Amino acid sequence: MSTRDFRKQAGQLAIAGFAGQSIPADLKLLVKEFDLGGIIFFARNIDSPEQVAELSREAQELARELPLWVSVDQEGGRVARLKAPFTVWPAMATLGRSKDEQLAERFARALATELKAVGISMDYTPVLDVHTNPSNPVIGDRSLADRAEEVARLGTAIIRTLQAEGIAASGKHFPGHGDTSVDSHFELPLIEHSPDRLDAVELVPFKAAIAADVASIMTAHILIPALDEERPGTLSPRIVNDLLKQQLGYGGLVLSDDLEMKAISARYGIPEATVMAIEAGCDAVLMCGADQAPQFEALEAVIRAVENGTIPFKRAEDALLRHRRVKERFLGGRRVPLSGAALRAVLGRDEHQAVADEMAAFV
Repeated sequence: MSTRDFRKQAGQLAIAGFAGQSIPADLKLLVKEFDLGGIIFFARNIDSPEQVAELSREAQELARELPLWVSVDQEGGRVARLKAPFTVWPAMATLGRSKDEQLAERFARALATELKAVGISMDYTPVLDVHTNPSNPVIGDRSLADRAEEVARLGTAIIRTLQAEGIAASGKHFPGHGDTSVDSHFELPLIEHSPDRLDAVELVPFKAAIAADVASIMTAHILIPALDEERPGTLSPRIVNDLLKQQLGYGGLVLSDDLEMKAISARYGIPEATVMAIEAGCDAVLMCGADQAPQFEALEAVIRAVENGTIPFKRAEDALLRHRRVKERFLGGRRVPLSGAALRAVLGRDEHQAVADEMAAFV
């Protein structure tokens, strides 16, 4: 691959947010200029199930050589972009209290069915953070449990089931956001654990997810001096490349958390952070804002960094190869979202509501 070829594919290294309930002109231009790895839906993009299905169809019409990820944060509880008439799922802590692996599987199967119905192919779930800090302001009941082994057991049940149903899962937030006391949306959290403690607690669910062949792992914007005194996890070669890819042997897709979160954007700016994240070993970055201008700037910065060697050419090639492999695994066949009565029949149906009610008994 030449640098000219890379420019045409550089957008594969980004998953972009956007404004509105249809694909805006600026996003179409971004795809035309750079190609694009995928898009992410937020509440601002969602009106009705029919509109979401149409938006997914519209996005895939932009795809060139590889399909786009159509992605969402649909965890359950307070992190759920798809509201009723989709099934409203309780927080994942309910599954931890139930200790029921089969319930976790039934939840994941129902969730996958509703996501596929509207053309979504990647869900940024499950949260694999171990909830060891009761005052954690950002994880809390999003975590499955306060014991690493329980998070690993139930998390891998969700991963296996989602992926068996054709939805790419994403374990987050590596190497573990469970013992933080500030929210990385606003500040940079600090974790002062030793490598031995991290290995015995925080990394346990991620090791299990890797063994379960999870499609993607999302990095955390946290500073862990025992691993890297200067760079937060998302931007750290020691954490992303050396620990996750080399030491733990992860061969799937590594995604950054949203680079527009203040823990990163306030310190580095989005173009610089994008270059640093790809250099560190992230295979794509999430840029979740509604404005395409910073996304254009970030991709131009990545292209310049590959051209001048700041990002080694082999690193860029590896990122593109990982995208291709995971997309071929999950997006190989043409997906057509449901419509009309067939779509409405899937969403919030009785068997799904029964699972949600069973989970809610453990609130």
